[in-house]
Amino acid sequence: MKKRVVGVLGCVLLMLSTGCSDECVDQFDCRREKGDPAEGQEWFCNSDEKCEQRPIVELPLEPDAGEADAGVPDAGVPDAGEPDAGVDGGGQGTGGKGEACTTSADCTSSLRCEGAPSTCQAMWVAVTGRDDGGTSKALVMRFDTPGITSLTEGSADSRYPRWSPGGTHVSFVQGAVDSSGKKVAGELTVRDVPLVAGQSVVVADGGSGDTESFRSTEWEPGAAIAYVRQNASQRSGISTVAPGASVAQVTTTGAFPDWSRDGSTLAYNVTEEGLLTVKPGGSPTPVANADKSSEQPHYNRANEQLLYLANPAGELETFEGESLPTSLFRLYNIDVTGGGQPQLVADVTTESSTGGDVKSFIAAPTWAPDGSWAAYVRAYYFKPTSGKPVLCGSLVSPCQSRPGNVIFLKRINPADGTASGDEVRIADDGTLPSFSPDGRYIAFIKGGQLQIQQLDPAAGTLVNAPVVHPKAGFTLQTGDSDDHRPRWQPR
Repeated sequence: MKKRVVGVLGCVLLMLSTGCSDECVDQFDCRREKGDPAEGQEWFCNSDEKCEQRPIVELPLEPDAGEADAGVPDAGVPDAGEPDAGVDGGGQGTGGKGEACTTSADCTSSLRCEGAPSTCQAMWVAVTGRDDGGTSKALVMRFDTPGITSLTEGSADSRYPRWSPGGTHVSFVQGAVDSSGKKVAGELTVRDVPLVAGQSVVVADGGSGDTESFRSTEWEPGAAIAYVRQNASQRSGISTVAPGASVAQVTTTGAFPDWSRDGSTLAYNVTEEGLLTVKPGGSPTPVANADKSSEQPHYNRANEQLLYLANPAGELETFEGESLPTSLFRLYNIDVTGGGQPQLVADVTTESSTGGDVKSFIAAPTWAPDGSWAAYVRAYYFKPTSGKPVLCGSLVSPCQSRPGNVIFLKRINPADGTASGDEVRIADDGTLPSFSPDGRYIAFIKGGQLQIQQLDPAAGTLVNAPVVHPKAGFTLQTGDSDDHRPRWQPR
């Protein structure tokens, strides 16, 4: 995917109603675009996504709000992500929060077994936030309890936290500086969970990773962390690295990697080629019958179906305040093993309105783990009879009564991948939905805060009011599309 398209989708996900610019997402974008800052200054990506310089300020060391490990920290490098012997990815018991357990199968489905002595505890959700000073931080929080823990110790910026398959480690991209004090590409870092103060391992940096920035990182259910390499404004080519191992180049082109359920295969997209799959060490294979416009593939954890966005009609809109067009995506599903045909899950829409039409397209899709539901964002905009279209928002008079973004669910038949039934409305003005491992909760970001909505997975109906996590000094980020999606700790 080209950088500009990522920026435009970021604008949609941020629900800006008057257009936006993607000059920067973080400090690294500013350095790439504008060079080194002045002496004693550092680049800062402000709330308008514009690059500014500010004096370098040393921040105090942040205390670790996570749980202390009752045992001794590992003396060496974390493992490659294999589940610990005491962690079971499936099964459901009756153990409640705080009750003793041997494996996660002893706990109710929303809890996992951890600690020493082992007890049933709520799963963590990992996100990227930005503090009041503009510094990005990789964060974790219990899904059911307000309270935020930074994965970075000290003043370094960080982003894109990802879980190992067993949920006992978490990776994130942490800012780094060279010998002269200049910011460089950053380091792909891994920490143990429960968190241990002073325990972290760098598994790759910009040099060993052959990248100016680690983008679109994905870990579980793969044994290695996959990421997209970036050089200047071009993001293309996938590499992997497992803790304790060397970086391996998997592809020379492509973006948006996603691991299959057994962690053996990556699905990804190449601009103007569509979807492909590849086993590390093997050759890429195009996904038959997927349109060349297809991108952002997602596997579920039950079968070999891929959820993805595509624009087979080539429909584009250039929104007010933008100079380049946005692709009007539809949502599809396809079985990558049987040579099946694409199944339409969610289409673009058009409704007549005074002076024009209110339209929508699809963004930020994801699966329920068992493949029974697809979640996605429907992004609305107003297209006047003359003039440029405008993304809907509170200040756009033709859309005043309509949110800019709405999260929906759509029922999917795991047997054949077909969609059925009406859309189930989950949240207005929310974005980046993410299912819990048991499919009973869906996390999303709204107004810079994490919200957790309980679901009845059989009926798709909402249960109780959502749990809203206070910002606690951090505004959760959405502008980097799927890179900023909340990630649930595996069970």
